[in-house]
Amino acid sequence: MSRRTKKSDIPAFMRRRFKTPSQGIEPIVRLWLLRMLVPLEAHRGFVDSDELHSDALAREIGLGDWVDGSKAFDYDGIRAELRQRHQEAEDDQANAPLPPILRKNIERFAKLVGLSVADRQILAFAVFIHSEEMLDDVGGWLGGLSTLKLCQVLAVLLDLTKKAVEAALAPQGALASAGLVKLDRDGSLGLRGMLDLLSSSFAEQMLNSDADPVELMRETLVPCSPGLLSLADFGHIAPSLKILRPLLKQAMTTKRKGVNIYLHGEPGTGKNELAKALAQELGSELFEVASQNGDGDPIKGEQRLCAFRAAQSVLSRRRAIVLFDEAEDVFNDGHLFARSTAQTRKAWVNRMLEDNPAPAFWLSNTVGGLDPAFIRRFDMVIKLPVPPRTQREQILRAACGDLVPGSVLTRIAEEEKLAPAVVARAASILHLIRDGLEEITPSAAFERLISNTLEAQGHGPLRLGDPNRLPEIYDTAFLHTDLDLAPVNEGLLRSREGRLCLYGPPGTGKTAYGRWLAERLGMPLRVERASDLLSMWVSGSEKNIARAFQEAGQDGALLLIDELDSFLQDRRQAQRGWEVSLVNEMLTQMEAYPGVFIASTNLMDGLDPAALRRFDLKIKFGFLRPGQATELLRRHCQELALPAPDPEETTRLQRLANLTPGDFAAVRRQHRFRPLENPAGLIAALEAECTLKEGARPAIGFVH
Repeated sequence: MSRRTKKSDIPAFMRRRFKTPSQGIEPIVRLWLLRMLVPLEAHRGFVDSDELHSDALAREIGLGDWVDGSKAFDYDGIRAELRQRHQEAEDDQANAPLPPILRKNIERFAKLVGLSVADRQILAFAVFIHSEEMLDDVGGWLGGLSTLKLCQVLAVLLDLTKKAVEAALAPQGALASAGLVKLDRDGSLGLRGMLDLLSSSFAEQMLNSDADPVELMRETLVPCSPGLLSLADFGHIAPSLKILRPLLKQAMTTKRKGVNIYLHGEPGTGKNELAKALAQELGSELFEVASQNGDGDPIKGEQRLCAFRAAQSVLSRRRAIVLFDEAEDVFNDGHLFARSTAQTRKAWVNRMLEDNPAPAFWLSNTVGGLDPAFIRRFDMVIKLPVPPRTQREQILRAACGDLVPGSVLTRIAEEEKLAPAVVARAASILHLIRDGLEEITPSAAFERLISNTLEAQGHGPLRLGDPNRLPEIYDTAFLHTDLDLAPVNEGLLRSREGRLCLYGPPGTGKTAYGRWLAERLGMPLRVERASDLLSMWVSGSEKNIARAFQEAGQDGALLLIDELDSFLQDRRQAQRGWEVSLVNEMLTQMEAYPGVFIASTNLMDGLDPAALRRFDLKIKFGFLRPGQATELLRRHCQELALPAPDPEETTRLQRLANLTPGDFAAVRRQHRFRPLENPAGLIAALEAECTLKEGARPAIGFVH
C-alpha cells in the first residue's frame, strides 16, 4: 500500500481486507468492479480527497499510475480516468466472458434444474464474490443493502432488468428451490453475505472442477459407503419392511414425488445400515446430506435443508435415494422459548417434503418433539429397536463367525443393549488387526471392543456371566404347571399377542419361562418390577406403568411385569384413591397392549377379581414333580462333570417336596466358588435351599 493509502478514517462497514491477486483478475470481474465504482458510486469508499484506499484495486482497474508515483494525486483526474476505464470495459464487454470451467458447470446445473439467463448470471456473480476478495471488498463499499436495493444493484451489475432479478431471487425461483443461491435478507451482511451459496467450498469447486454436479456438491452431498449389514439382519422389523420395500420400489419405478421415510431409534440400532441395505437391494445410489463441512465444523440446520433441496435437484434424473441423518438438527433443535429450524420455515419444509423427486430417509434418535404437521407428511415412521437375541446372534455370526467361537457369540448375544452398529464396528476392527494379535485372542479382543463401547454408551460393560441368562440345559419340560404349555406356546407363536398371568411360589420358573418365550417368539424382552414402576410422587406410578407399556409396544417387546400383586390389589379393599387409580391404569394398559404381556406373582390372594378376568390364561407354577427333579439332577450332574446319581441319592432328592428349578440355579451359582464334588454334595446343597424356605417342613418320604 502506498504512503497515500490509509484506512483509519474509513467507516466500519467499509473497513475490509485487501489482498492483491497473484495472477490478476478475470475481465468479467474487472467489469463488475468498475460498474460498482462508477454507476453504483462505490468510488466514495475508494477515492478520498487526498488518497486511494486500495493500491491493489487501482492497479487491477488500470489506475496504477496514481499509486506507483508516476502521477501526483489529483482527485478530479482520478475520477475522470475511473469513468474512462469503466466506459472502456463496457465497450469491450464482449471480451469478458465467464471462465470456461465455470460456464460449463453452470450449464450443467441449468439443464438439471432449469436456470434462466438471469439465474445463470446471478449464480456466476455469487460464485465470484465468494471467491474474489477484491470483489467482496468493493461490494462492502456499497454499505448496508435492503432486498430492494440488492435487486437494483444486481440489475446494474449484470445488465438485467430489476424484474428479472426479483424473479430469480424469489423463494420459489430455481436458484432457491435448488439450494444453489439463497437470499439472506439481513442487509447488514453486505452484498456477499446476502447471496448465500450452497457451501463454503462450492465457489471453489465451480471455478476449478470440471465435474458432474454431484461432484461439485461433495462438501454437502456425500456418496454413502457400502453397508456392513443386509436386510436379513433386520428380520425384527419384518412387518414394516413388507410395506417399505414395495413402496420404495414403486417410487423408483414411477418417479413418485414426496416419498419420505422417518427412521428413529437409539444410536447404533442400524438406521444407516438399513438405508444402505435397502438402496443396495433396489440397485440405487445412496447420498447423505453432510452434517459437517470440510473443516469438520457442524453445518447449521437451515444450510442442511438447502443442501437437501440442492441434492433433490441434481439427483432428480438419477436412480438415487437421499439420506438425511441427525434430522433433529432441523426438527428438534428448538427450545422452550424458540421454535425449531423446521417450524420457523414450516411452509417451505412442507413443500419440500411433498415435492422431493428422490426418495429420502430422515434419521433421528427420537421422534419426540416432531411437529404433527411434519409427521403426517412422512409416508412411514419406523422405530428401529435393538434386535432380539436370535437376531443379534445372527448378526454376530455373520460379522465374525470365522474368528470367534459360536459359544462366545451366543453368550455375547445375550446382551440386550447390543446394537448392530456396535457389532459391525467391533467386527471391522477385529478383521483389521487379526494377523497382528499376539497377546490376546480374537475372542477376548472382540469382547473387549464391544464391552468398551457399551460402557461408553452408558449401558455398563459386557456381562460375562448374566445371572438371568437361561442355562443351556433349560427345558420347559421341567416346569410343573396346571396347563400343558405346548399348545400355549404354539398359539402365541401364531397370534403373537396374549395376556398371561403366571402365579406360584418363588423359583418355580415364571420369569425364566417369560425369557424363554421371548426367545421362542423372536421378541425383545422387557422386564419391569415393582421397584421400577412404583413412585412416591402423585400419579408417578401410573405414569411409569403407561411408559413401560408404551416403550414395550414401540419395541415390539414381550412385556413381563413381576410382582403383579403390587399393582392389582382388590379395589374393594382400597383405602386410598391412588390404590384404585393404580389398578385402573394397569387394566387400561393391559387391555390396549398389542403384543404379549405376562404378569407374574407369588401371591394370588387379594388380587382384584375384575383384573384377573382380563387375563387370557392364568397358569399355576408348582414345585417340581419327582420325575422332573430326578431328570434335572441327572442333567446338572452331566453339565458339572459329576458322576451319575445312584438310586439312593435319587430317592433322597425325591423326598424334597418344595424343590424348584430356581433351587438348582442357586446351587449351580454356588458351584462357581464352592465346587461340588459329587451328586451327594449337590443334593445336600438343594436340601439346604429347601430348608430355608418359609413354611418348609421336614422331608415326608417318597413323593408320587
